[in-house]
Amino acid sequence: MNKLPASTGWTWLKNGALLFRQQPAALTTLLFANILVSILISAVPVLGAMVAVVLIPSFSMAFMMACSMIENGQRVTPAVALTGFRKPVLRELCKVGIVYLGVSLILTLITRFAVQPDFWEQVQAQSTDGTPAVLAGQDVLAMFLIFALDAVALISLCFAAPLTYWQKMPPFKAVFYSFFAVKRSAGIFIVMLLAWFGIFFTVCMVIAVILGGSSIARVVIMWVIFLFILLLQCALYVGYREIFGKPPAEPGSKVNLDKQR
Repeated sequence: MNKLPASTGWTWLKNGALLFRQQPAALTTLLFANILVSILISAVPVLGAMVAVVLIPSFSMAFMMACSMIENGQRVTPAVALTGFRKPVLRELCKVGIVYLGVSLILTLITRFAVQPDFWEQVQAQSTDGTPAVLAGQDVLAMFLIFALDAVALISLCFAAPLTYWQKMPPFKAVFYSFFAVKRSAGIFIVMLLAWFGIFFTVCMVIAVILGGSSIARVVIMWVIFLFILLLQCALYVGYREIFGKPPAEPGSKVNLDKQR
C-alpha cells in the first residue's frame, strides 16, 4: 500500500469527476438499475432488507468495473450490472456482504439504545401532518454521531469488494486490508469527503436560493444527490487504483502486488 499525502483526497475527487464526465449516461443508468433492484429486494417481507445489505458488495462492484472500463477506453454496457452477480464471485462477495450486515445490525442496535423513541415519533409526525418537531439536543447529537459512525464503517469497507474480485483475496482478508488501507489513508479520505460534502452543500444552497422551496427545486436536488453518489463512487475507484494498483484488464487475471505504483 502506497503512503500518500492528505491532499491526494482532492485529486481523487477531481479524477473521479473526470471519469464520470466521460460516460455520465451509462453510470447514471447503472445507478438507477441498482437502486431499482435494491428496492425490489428490500420489498420482500422479513428477509428482503437483509438480503439487500448482503448484496451491497455485488452492487458496488458494478461501479468499480464500470470505472475500470471507462479508464481503459471501453464502452460501459448494461452487462456490467451483473459483474458482482456471476459465479463463483457472487458467493465470495456475499461473504463480504455478511460483514456489512453485521455492521448494519450493530449500528441499528446503537441507534435504538442511543435515541429516545419520542425522536422517531416526532419526526414521523412532522413528515405526515407537518407538526413541528421539538427534538432533544442529545438525540440530535446522537443521530449525528451515529451517521458519522455509519459513514466511517461504509468507507472502511469500500475496498473489500474489489479486493475480493480483482485480487482474489478471501473475503475476510479483503475486509482486513480494506480497513487498514482506509485507516492508513485516513487524512486522504477526510479531505476527499469534506471536499465532496462542501461542494454538494454549496450546490444545494445555490439551487435553493434560485428555485426556492418549489417542487422543481426538490426534483433538481434529488438529481444532484444521485450525481454526487456517482461522483463518490468514481472517486473511490480512483482511490483503489492509487493504493492497490490498476485493476487487471481481464477480470479473471490477478494484479501482482509487487508491481504496484
